[in-house]
Amino acid sequence: MLVSQNDFDLIVVGAGIVGMSTALWAQKEGLNVLICDPNPPGSGTTYGSACTIATYACIPVNNPSIFTSLPHLLTSRESPLSFNVWHGLKNPRWMLSFLNNCRAAKVRHISQTLGQFLTFADAGLDPLIAEAKAEDLMVNNDCLYVWSSRSGFESAQDSNAMRRAQGVEFDELSPDEVRQLEPNLQQPIHRGLHFKGARHVSNPQELVARMQNRFEVLGGTYLPLSVVRCEPDNAGVTAFTSDGNQIRAGHLAVTAGARSCQIKGTGAENLPLGTERGYHILYRNHGGHVSRPVGWAEAGFYATPMAHGLRIAGTVEINAIDAPPNRKCIAYLERKSHEMFGPIGKPDDTWLGHRPTMPDALPVIGPSKASNRVILAFGHQHIGLTLGGVTGKIVTDMAKGQTPHCDVTSFAPQRFD
Repeated sequence: MLVSQNDFDLIVVGAGIVGMSTALWAQKEGLNVLICDPNPPGSGTTYGSACTIATYACIPVNNPSIFTSLPHLLTSRESPLSFNVWHGLKNPRWMLSFLNNCRAAKVRHISQTLGQFLTFADAGLDPLIAEAKAEDLMVNNDCLYVWSSRSGFESAQDSNAMRRAQGVEFDELSPDEVRQLEPNLQQPIHRGLHFKGARHVSNPQELVARMQNRFEVLGGTYLPLSVVRCEPDNAGVTAFTSDGNQIRAGHLAVTAGARSCQIKGTGAENLPLGTERGYHILYRNHGGHVSRPVGWAEAGFYATPMAHGLRIAGTVEINAIDAPPNRKCIAYLERKSHEMFGPIGKPDDTWLGHRPTMPDALPVIGPSKASNRVILAFGHQHIGLTLGGVTGKIVTDMAKGQTPHCDVTSFAPQRFD
């Protein structure tokens, strides 16, 4: 199928929360949009997330303490971090850039940039939730962080101070206050933080599916194929799909998460996009163990009550995107979930996903160096579900030739030149 010149105003490549938010924003604002993904919308990293709308998450994975804590994180059986040394040696650019961004001044800049961007998150997502009639999927019951040790809590003081500096509202809780909110927690508790006004999604894939349905009702087109490469020119972009067809559009947005760099001709292939592999396990009959997402800080995961049950989601594995699942990560989550809730049996489901991560913990959002007809929007690491809506609005503004409603200078692809 060779279609005529610019049959679409915008092609969106990737149908996770970022891609579907982009497609729905653009379609409802009058653009003619095609979204392409060989997999069911929302079935990738969006599906497996911790489900939090984490407007408080302005603290990057990068941290000055990484220099002293890295040996323990890499060798301890109780560490939420797993690192494949051979993968690191094959990707020195990403690893060295990541470490460079662990310096204190860099971390403060990253936190401030994320904090400012997160203030736009609700305004970007809420209109899409309403458009998709998905209000019933949103749970407004705040969020908790808990620390089991004094040393762990004290090591987080700088991070918590940065949260306050970015206007994040939270209360510090005693062990008794934490247990009053969540009496089923059984691990030691030294302190907790209660993030007021936080919320989560009971079924993120269903949210994306409803957004897709509304997108199609508004006249948008979904094509279950990959875009393997593109050729931009002055008038638009030609996209080449996995079945050998060509499609024309005025603009093309790359929102394919950790696989964005695999699409040739977009300019994304030249950026240092890495992958933080994350895992979750699910206990179908234990969703009532907590009433809100509870993040166990030292253990590096959330326990989240979902429509499907209790999800234990987190950890970071630095490894090749297509490496086999690491059973040690699954075993770690199972072991720690039993410490958190007691003997709750074997999990009913396990999952591995791929967080798209830039070495400075900031997303890439903006026109590609290859062509301003190609707009890049990926690399949201742990907060794609939170920032998907506002990113979609920004990409829509760019595709319409308008100045985005918030400053995205710090997210420009050219920052890695």
